[in-house]
Amino acid sequence: MAASITPERPAAAEEQRSGPLIVTEDEELLDDLLRLCAAAGAEPEVAHGTPTRRGSWEGAPLVLVGDDSAARLCGRARREGVLLIGRDLDDHGIWRRAVDLGADHVAFLPDAETWLVDRIADVAEGVGRQALTVGVIGGRGGAGASTLACALAVTAARAGRRTMLIDGDPLGGGLDVLLGGEAADGLRWPAFAESRGRVAGSALEESLPELHSLRVLSWDRGDAVVIPDSAMRAVLAAARRRGGVVVVDLPRRIDDATAEALAQIDLGLLVVPAELRAVAAAHRVASTVGMVLRDLRAVVRGPCGPELDDEEIAGLLGLPLAGQLPPEPDLSAALDSGEPPGSSARGPLSRFCTEFWARALAGEGGVPV
Repeated sequence: MAASITPERPAAAEEQRSGPLIVTEDEELLDDLLRLCAAAGAEPEVAHGTPTRRGSWEGAPLVLVGDDSAARLCGRARREGVLLIGRDLDDHGIWRRAVDLGADHVAFLPDAETWLVDRIADVAEGVGRQALTVGVIGGRGGAGASTLACALAVTAARAGRRTMLIDGDPLGGGLDVLLGGEAADGLRWPAFAESRGRVAGSALEESLPELHSLRVLSWDRGDAVVIPDSAMRAVLAAARRRGGVVVVDLPRRIDDATAEALAQIDLGLLVVPAELRAVAAAHRVASTVGMVLRDLRAVVRGPCGPELDDEEIAGLLGLPLAGQLPPEPDLSAALDSGEPPGSSARGPLSRFCTEFWARALAGEGGVPV
């Protein structure tokens, strides 16, 4: 169990990469905290009773104070990132000691072990601003959602953004093929099917194929593998912690893993060809996805006719319009030659993506309304 006793504070602008400071004389508690640090991939500094090294209290990115040492530290300078660690849920006096210490949270072991490992791992990874995460889903089969997802990722990477592309559709054939990298070294989804708990963001990034300056987690061409929602949760959370942008290509059917992905997405783009039947199919998709994803917008794939323009299509779907995607001449020929979607900076697809990112990332303030 863990509980906050102070308001959330903004993360420091500069990434911290050193380990936490542990302050306790309780050998059993120390063993537990060292075990949790090892699980989080962090190397802590240990102080028995009170910190003696100059600057260790002030400079540590996170301080784990055993309840046995709380009283001795009450005169220390107040700082962010202090956690008071106890074991007795019935000890109501720990809350007063936490206030006197200036702790951000009180964590009770063993209940809060998972939460505490996550906090320590955030320190070890130097977590800053999370990635803006965009999901792309087709209003009907063949709408071009995978093409747009790849183009968004390629365009973001070309602009110098740290970019990860997640293939969320196990029946799509693999986004690495669309990027021309089906033979590239690196792990695919089946390697993460048994992931539980926390996946290290840096380890995830380094394990994936790097194609066109972005990292891609794709399906392979092997037998079908079911990805549990817990694996999707762990992998996508790890990708988001790396910052930059994450693009997720989503299937039209909503299973547990897809619902978990939708829960972590900041903005969804529903790709709808400018055809009446496509609009009817997209309406069903929008109503289902909208139950999980609050911010879903329509991308109308043209050309639009005089009887049905992009704003009318978005209106029929009850969605805000993210923009119209004009046809891309010679796209099929470019894909056949190994060029990924969005690789032509002057093409309509690339221009659409560039304008989208300019709006979505304006001022690093997140997605505009």
